[in-house]
Amino acid sequence: MATLDHIIVVLAVLAVVLFPTSTKATDYGVGDGSGWTLGIDYQAWANSKTFKVGDNLVFNYPQGVHNVFQVDGNAYTNCIIPPPSKAHTSGHDIIGLSSPGKAWFICGVNEHCATFNQKLAIDVKA
Repeated sequence: MATLDHIIVVLAVLAVVLFPTSTKATDYGVGDGSGWTLGIDYQAWANSKTFKVGDNLVFNYPQGVHNVFQVDGNAYTNCIIPPPSKAHTSGHDIIGLSSPGKAWFICGVNEHCATFNQKLAIDVKA
């Protein structure tokens, strides 16, 4: 007859085999307490983070004051604003990082990107 200790060991081994450890996704509040706004060095903010597939970027800002576009590298560099229908505008936009590689984000309000450098480029790890 199996003892309780043996049953616990067997269950622990089964748990390790059947349910491998997974890393928990991280939600990153862009700009931390400052949020998505003017006057923040978002590259300096991003440099202290390691972004991975499955993580989320959370853009917090007063609705109607800013917006968020996920763009390509050229649009990021040149602050090319996509059509308004592509904008995230809720003031609490959660954007999932679904694939490895570069990801670029800009604010499309007025000259916030071009004049005030309200943009973010990150490298997403697999």
